[in-house]
Amino acid sequence: MFKKILIANRGEIAIRITRACRELGVGSVAVFSDADRDSLHVFLADQAFNIGPAPSRESYLNYRRILEVAVEAGVDAIHPGYGFLSENTTFARACKEAGITFIGPTVANIEAMGDKLSAKALMKKAKVPTVPGSDGGVETVEEATRVASEIGYPIIIKASAGGGGKGMRVVREADELESAFRACRSEGQNYFADPTVYIEKFINDPKHIEIQVFGDTHGNVVHLFERECSVQRRHQKIIEEAPSPSVPEHVRTKMGEAAVRAAKQIDYIGAGTIEFIFDNKTKEYYFMEMNTRLQVEHPITELTTGVDLVKEQIFVALGRPLSFSQTDLVQNGHAIECRICAEDPITYKPSPGVIRACRHPQGPFLRVDSYAYPGYEVPIFYDPMIAKVITWGETREEAINRMQRALTEFILTGIKTNIVLHKTILDHPKFRDGSYTTQFIEKNFEVIEPLLFKQIEDPLFLVAAAITAYQDRKSKDVRQLNMVSNWKRIGRKLTLRT
Repeated sequence: MFKKILIANRGEIAIRITRACRELGVGSVAVFSDADRDSLHVFLADQAFNIGPAPSRESYLNYRRILEVAVEAGVDAIHPGYGFLSENTTFARACKEAGITFIGPTVANIEAMGDKLSAKALMKKAKVPTVPGSDGGVETVEEATRVASEIGYPIIIKASAGGGGKGMRVVREADELESAFRACRSEGQNYFADPTVYIEKFINDPKHIEIQVFGDTHGNVVHLFERECSVQRRHQKIIEEAPSPSVPEHVRTKMGEAAVRAAKQIDYIGAGTIEFIFDNKTKEYYFMEMNTRLQVEHPITELTTGVDLVKEQIFVALGRPLSFSQTDLVQNGHAIECRICAEDPITYKPSPGVIRACRHPQGPFLRVDSYAYPGYEVPIFYDPMIAKVITWGETREEAINRMQRALTEFILTGIKTNIVLHKTILDHPKFRDGSYTTQFIEKNFEVIEPLLFKQIEDPLFLVAAAITAYQDRKSKDVRQLNMVSNWKRIGRKLTLRT
């Protein structure tokens, strides 16, 4: 077993990995930027090191500084979590050169799937269904026009190195093509230093279905079934569930087998996710991309399969074979995850600031992955997600009802959050019957928006506001709440700061 693992991340995922380390008897090392000095992940790790100023490029993306800390702390492995350096081949290669194990896939794995064009070619070789479109990069407007006329409108133009909704345009008519093509190339260059774009047939009202895969160094590859991630705003997932309410059993089996073929095609090692576009009418599915890392929504797979994915990542990085085979795995019950973000629920604009009151929901078959606490100041520099609420039920209905109960109990004031948005979505008929698609919020926002204001009138929200006002009267500076003072006092005993 590793003696000490550095967690090259922040927030709730850093806490999740720290907890796995502690349960395994492994030392944990946190890193933090100037803006995260009082973040909960800093206090919970055995050691913590400052790695630079608040901007990500000067701290969490500064792989040289992180490696310096790794050497100073004497770690033998680094877990990158998700985002930041998790799919950075330069970092993974530098870890190997420094004699430190990178807990993740190989450099070759990341490179193979990092470029969407090469990934698509590999999937065709593995006989995994792909969306009709260009065979490679499209360089000119004239070539784009030809491809579009061959596959028919609507089409979608995508930056080859893109992600997170950047470098992506849907084109429904020929006269929209040129401006969309140039915009995608420009975003590809600006965000990813690569202007290459490709074209695919746009699937109207699709679902986003992904398959969790896992491989080891002994040639074993399995899938841990699917997750549905179709509730999205601005191409960003906010609610996920497993299993999908729309995938028939025979299609689920085929998708799992296709995902395993995809992973085997590149001799994949570790945890990864094969993402598919799913046509809910025809039940056909097409490869979209592979994420060569742990996913934000991994808890719903853990709750429905009983597998601790983070610990399994650590075991595989040690060179051990997978602790389970495909026949050992079953989906049990239903799980739902809601991403709680510090943002305006109507405009989706980030809402940084000081958390005044915070009470996480509790109860049976409920998990909260969070780094929020009273007095914590949510910084402006990073992703606004501050917590994930995950519920399990024997049936989908029970999981949804448990989530509604949990969200009602979740009190968080001082900043705006999307809790009311989640409650509204969970009550919507299209979510309840499982027919929702990736365009669900966009198409139903006129109905959703007035319901958000109605949710704010919930008595529990009013009680929370009253408590907050009372606390504010007792203290001029909410950051001096006892909870904060205790965390800081305990944290300084547990952590090493430089």
